[in-house]
Amino acid sequence: MGADVILLDRDGTIIADKHYLSDPAGVELLSGAVQGLRRMRGLGRRLAVLTNQSGVGRGYYDEASVRACNARMAELLSAHGVELDGIFYCPHAPEDACGCRKPAPGLMEQAVAALGFDPRRAVVVGDKDVDMLLGRAVGATTILVRTGKGADHEARCRHSADHVVDDLAGAADIIAGLE
Repeated sequence: MGADVILLDRDGTIIADKHYLSDPAGVELLSGAVQGLRRMRGLGRRLAVLTNQSGVGRGYYDEASVRACNARMAELLSAHGVELDGIFYCPHAPEDACGCRKPAPGLMEQAVAALGFDPRRAVVVGDKDVDMLLGRAVGATTILVRTGKGADHEARCRHSADHVVDDLAGAADIIAGLE
């Protein structure tokens, strides 16, 4: 049976990973992102973004900057016919030991509360080990994309990624096969 909700990392998965992105003018969709997300939507899936934004906790930028970058990403996707069902972010630094910084389950719990789904029927797609570990911890299917830091994280994700693909278009192919 297919997944109801696809939970996606932001930086390096949907948009170019620009170190501590705080300016919405720097938001740039990755190749394959629109195609993949459009196909996921076409399969009847809801799309939500779960993103760690430690730049807030480190004092590099504020939450308004995160919201502005998220809004710009949503605007660019919408212009291509892709709507997001939610964007959830953790503003804490790693040393804050919060419950929402991936791989902790807090962002997933926020998405479940807002969208009402079983995490075990979700798919987590991202470019880092923290994305795969989050998905594994909640029983979701995990897909590592080689965009962003994905190619560098592939070896460390060999036990936590159910699938490894080049980009979101490849992830959509995997998701279509989960039917």
